[in-house]
Formats: sequence, C-alpha cells, structure tokens
Amino acid sequence: MNRELPIPPIAKDDPKAIEVLRVWVAKGGQHVSIDPFVWKDPEAWGIVLADLAGHLANAYMQESGLDRQETLGQITDMLIAELKNPTDEARGQVHHQRRPHRRGN
Repeated sequence: MNRELPIPPIAKDDPKAIEVLRVWVAKGGQHVSIDPFVWKDPEAWGIVLADLAGHLANAYMQESGLDRQETLGQITDMLIAELKNPTDEARGQVHHQRRPHRRGN
C-alpha cells in the first residue's frame, strides 16, 4: 500500500531538487528520515520549521476553513510547550544512504 504524499510539481520539475525531511506515523510513534546537513548552519532548520508551521496553517485554512493566524498560534504554542517539556524523546540513528525517490508521484 503506497501512502506517500505526492511530490510538489515544482520539485518534480527541478532536477536539482532534493528531499530533506520525511515524517511517518507508524506503530504508535513518529519516525523520520532527515538530511540534517543540507544546510551547514543548524539555525536554518528554525526557518524550515517556521515555514512548515505556515504551510500547515494554510492547509487548515484552505481545507477546513480555520483561521490561519489562530491555527498558527496553536501550532506555535504547542511547539514551544513540547520543546520545553517533551512528551517523548527523539531517538534513532542517522543513516547516510539516500534512495532515489519514486518520481511518478
């Protein structure tokens, strides 16, 4: 069963595009594939996380009619709370093997 999300059209059309993060929910937990060294400065990931929060707020607005700013505030509040008092510990190993993505998505 293929449950991969589609590749954004602009990324599909760009031969230099690379995937930097993939998040799965499986067996009751969150599992990630990540390329942390796409940017040399770890602070760049703060921008990525902020951009992701904005994309999520947009999606809730577009698909559910929720207020974008209110949703963004909820996401931000929970992010800060989770960073201060984690409900789970991030664990796992970094694997440096990149498989080609199925470009047909």
